[in-house]
Amino acid sequence: MLRLACALSDGDVTLQEPTRFVSMPRPVRRALLAALDGVVRDDPGKLGDVAARREPWKRLGERLHPHEHPKWPGAADVFAVARGEKRAPSFAARFEARLASEDVEGAAHVAAGAPGMLFRSLDRLLRLAPDSQDAVLDTAESVIGRVSGRVLLSVREHLLNRAAEPGRTRLFANRLGRGVTLPDTRPPLDPGAAERLTAMLDGEIRDRLPSVGRLVVDPDVLDVALPLSGKSAGKGLGVLPRGSVAPVDDELLRFFVYWRQRERRTDFDLSVLMLGEDYGDPEWISYTNLKTVAGEHSGDITNAPEGASEFINLNLAKVEAWFIVPQVDVYSGENFEQVEESFFGFMLRDGEQKGRPFEARTVRMKSELRGPDRVALPLVFLRGDDGRWRAKWLHLHLKGAPEFNRVEDNRVTTAELLRGIVERRHLTVRHLVDLLGAGETTLWDGTPPGEPVTFIGLERPDGLHEDSTVYTPENLSDLIPA
Repeated sequence: MLRLACALSDGDVTLQEPTRFVSMPRPVRRALLAALDGVVRDDPGKLGDVAARREPWKRLGERLHPHEHPKWPGAADVFAVARGEKRAPSFAARFEARLASEDVEGAAHVAAGAPGMLFRSLDRLLRLAPDSQDAVLDTAESVIGRVSGRVLLSVREHLLNRAAEPGRTRLFANRLGRGVTLPDTRPPLDPGAAERLTAMLDGEIRDRLPSVGRLVVDPDVLDVALPLSGKSAGKGLGVLPRGSVAPVDDELLRFFVYWRQRERRTDFDLSVLMLGEDYGDPEWISYTNLKTVAGEHSGDITNAPEGASEFINLNLAKVEAWFIVPQVDVYSGENFEQVEESFFGFMLRDGEQKGRPFEARTVRMKSELRGPDRVALPLVFLRGDDGRWRAKWLHLHLKGAPEFNRVEDNRVTTAELLRGIVERRHLTVRHLVDLLGAGETTLWDGTPPGEPVTFIGLERPDGLHEDSTVYTPENLSDLIPA
């Protein structure tokens, strides 16, 4: 309801920025108040949501005049809670109160009023109540139909990582892509409970997926991570969701960064950090170390009024490290959000391109760099046990220092973040393909079928029937069930 009011005032429906509510016509005010009253009447516990946005609710109340409409007492209660005249514990407060009294089953029933919250709390509830696990899962099963598909898939991905051995690192990333890692000290889940929850989630997701006749899948898309939360991913060419993996077949790799300052002299520094199998033994290429056995830096540029680029060339055959982490540091001046424009990318090259600074057909990824932080970690290159290299998308940032960021100064933090995402298992397109109820599934071999099909790949191939349904990274989120 608050988002709707913001939309009616041409404000920020994400609620990240304050909205200045406009005067609304009487019919609109009545409609909003009647709807608020209906929400509270149907579920009085919803009043607990008000305190989290107390100030916007108070400002909205000044525009809606709820005192003029006593026939909608529920709406008046909303603004009374916002003004602090009425107490309404939030779902979280009621949930924690039940847990504090060791009533885990009761806590699950409270959380069922906000099904998404219940599913995000299942790991904790199952660990706290070994004797009440069936009751907790029964409650979850009763409301699973009201949980969004993204939450269901997120919990399913969570279970993938709970099955891993203890002592691993947990990665937390906010909507800006700023990452934090912590040791995973949680005890393991009961195998029986985890198995039942996994089956419950897969069954619900399967039921929500569209039915398809013939499904054709490009093998290169199978390891693309599902876009469960892509807010921190930059726009650009060949950009995949965080956790996606793609093979790197050529030996010559070129990274590049481009930026153009807006008002102040700005120095971006392109660097590459190389780490050993245990995330140690750091080696780097940067403006402080322009050349190693494996590669070389194009040189430091410290001002970009008309735009500037830096490059790093790497010969993967000569790299002894297990992890290659390209990094863009703001050394001085404007950050990624303040500059006129900036992007990072990489090219795969062969001997014929030697000496050419840029050739469009060799570009495999180019991503816009945006955000308030001062260090960007777009992706990492991983050496497999077979010696082949793969790229894994990170879309992570470090806050960094206000000035003078250098790769050698943040190598420890970078290594910790890297461990968190490299060891994390992500839910990929492969999982949805396995759940889709396709009449026939075939892998793309370059020959377009003569009839309409459902196609999933990195891009739409030439010659595909015009009536085919196509999913690529640009619209992959459409495949995620509602």
